[in-house]
Amino acid sequence: MEWEAVARARQMLAGTVAPGRVEFPLGPALRQCCGGVVTLAFDMADAAACERLESLEQAVRAGEPQVYLFGAGHVGKALAHALSPLPVRTVWVDERAAEFPDRLPPGIVQHCVPDPLGVVAEMPAGAAMLVLTHSHDLDFDLAAAGLSHGDLAYVGLIGSATKRAKFLRRFRDKGGGAEAAGRLVCPIGGDAVRDKRPAVIAALAVAEVLTALAQYQPAEAAPVRDCIACAPGQRCDDAPAPRLSRLP
Repeated sequence: MEWEAVARARQMLAGTVAPGRVEFPLGPALRQCCGGVVTLAFDMADAAACERLESLEQAVRAGEPQVYLFGAGHVGKALAHALSPLPVRTVWVDERAAEFPDRLPPGIVQHCVPDPLGVVAEMPAGAAMLVLTHSHDLDFDLAAAGLSHGDLAYVGLIGSATKRAKFLRRFRDKGGGAEAAGRLVCPIGGDAVRDKRPAVIAALAVAEVLTALAQYQPAEAAPVRDCIACAPGQRCDDAPAPRLSRLP
C-alpha cells in the first residue's frame, strides 16, 4: 500500500491526477492478507494545507488526557521516556530541579515547584497521576490528595503490598473513605511481573494508565441503577460501565 500511495502522490505532483481520497483494499491486489480497507487523503502541501494540518494537530493535542508524574528519580525518568511518544500530555513534577535531565523527552512538560502537593488541586477531571517521589511522607500526601480529588482516572503509587497496607491504614486513620481507598493502584504495574528494573516498571505502569484513561467516565456520568444492595439512585459499583475512550 505504501508503494501505491507514493506512486499516487508522484502522479499528483506531476499533474496527472487530482487531489482527493483513494480507497486501498488490503487484499490480493496489494499482496496483503490483513483484509479491510484503508482510505488515504492526498492533497498538495501548500501553505494553507500546512496551516490546516497544524491547527488540526493542535486541536487533537489539546484534547489529549493529562498524566501527572510526581518524582524525578530512576523510575520517574523511565516513565517520562515511556510516556513521551504516547497521545497524552505529561506534566513531570518535582521540587528538586537538579533531578531533571538536561534534555527532557519530547512532549514532556517540566514543572519544578517547591510544593508538589499544590499541583494536585489543579489537576483536571479525568487526569492520571503517578506518585513515586523520594519521600514516603510526600508519597502519602500526594496519593491521599489524588484519592480525595474524586474524579481522576488513575491514582498510582509505587511500592509493595506492605507499603499499600500502611498507606491505607494511615489514609483511613485520617478520615479517608473506603470508596476512595479502593481507587488506589499500588503497586503500580501490578505484581504479576517481578522484574523491578525501572524500564520494566514503567512499561507495566503505562499500560495501566492508558487502560484507565480509555475507560474513564466522569463521576456525574457513572451508571446508576437500583438493586437490593443499594439505596435508590445510589451508584452501583458492579454496574457495567460504558466505554468512553478519549485516546485517538
